[in-house]
Order: sequence, then C-alpha cells, then structure tokens
Amino acid sequence: MPDRPSLVIDSSVFMQAARVYYAFDLAPGFWEALVQRAAEGRVLSIDHVMVEIKRGKDALSDWSESAFRHAFVATTEPDVTAEYTSIMRWVAGNQQFLDSAKAEFADGADGWVVAYAKARGLVVVTQEVLSPGVKRKVPIPNVCEQFGVKWMDTFAMLRALGITLKL
Repeated sequence: MPDRPSLVIDSSVFMQAARVYYAFDLAPGFWEALVQRAAEGRVLSIDHVMVEIKRGKDALSDWSESAFRHAFVATTEPDVTAEYTSIMRWVAGNQQFLDSAKAEFADGADGWVVAYAKARGLVVVTQEVLSPGVKRKVPIPNVCEQFGVKWMDTFAMLRALGITLKL
C-alpha cells in the first residue's frame, strides 16, 4: 500500500460511470472498488468535484455523500492555491480558447483537480481527451500537458489499481 494517494479523480469519471457504463445497479463492484482503494489511500478526489456531483441530486450524489465522502479532500492549502492561480492565468491568457470556454473552466472543478495533482505529484483521472486544437472547451488533458501533470482515463485507472469487474 502506498504512503499517499497516487490518483485524483475528476468529476467526469464519476458522472460518466454512474450515468453511462457503470450504473450502480449494474456494476456495484466498480463503486465498491473505488471505496476500497480510497480507504487504502490509493485514490482521492477533491471538494470541488463533490460540489459538482452533489448538483445532480441523484444516486451518485447519495453515494458520494455516504460511501466516498472521506475521499474528498480540501483544496485550501497555499501550494494548491498557487498552482490553481498559475493554471487560471494560463487559461485566461490563452487565445486558443473562446471566452465561454474559459468561463466554464473557471466555474468548475477542472482547474482545481489539475492544481491539486500538480501540487501533490498525483496523476489526474479524467474521461476528457487531449484536444490540441479545441476552442469551445478547456480540456483537462490539455492543461495537464501544459503543466507537466500525468493523466489517464478510467480504464487505465482500473488497470493501474488492479481492479477487475466480474459478473
């Protein structure tokens, strides 16, 4: 078991899993495995992600509050805030992205996820994909690439954590 978490999970992982391919009633093992890995100290998420999840007022919101609450950490430390400020300056000054994309990014958890990962030396887990020419969104992988933060998708996370889902 590692001394500290190695992965920080973005909202997209939870939301897509719950609403698309790992619904609670179809794949409870996915959710149990996340809780177990969090209890082992191998994964976590952040307070801003929990806020996004709770907006849904659904099964995912209930699960996050009851089973995974302990794994959502605060992002108030000065080193995380400093990384977030650097990220937001880069986004704001980047002419590639539309103003609406910048505003959406600033209003969500994405910048905080990358900042936390950067400050703590963690890997971001996201369902977003690297999109070098995109204008209408600020994708997490683009920000990760800019700031030297490693990232992976849900399936790579499952493999990295040794999680297999059985019927």
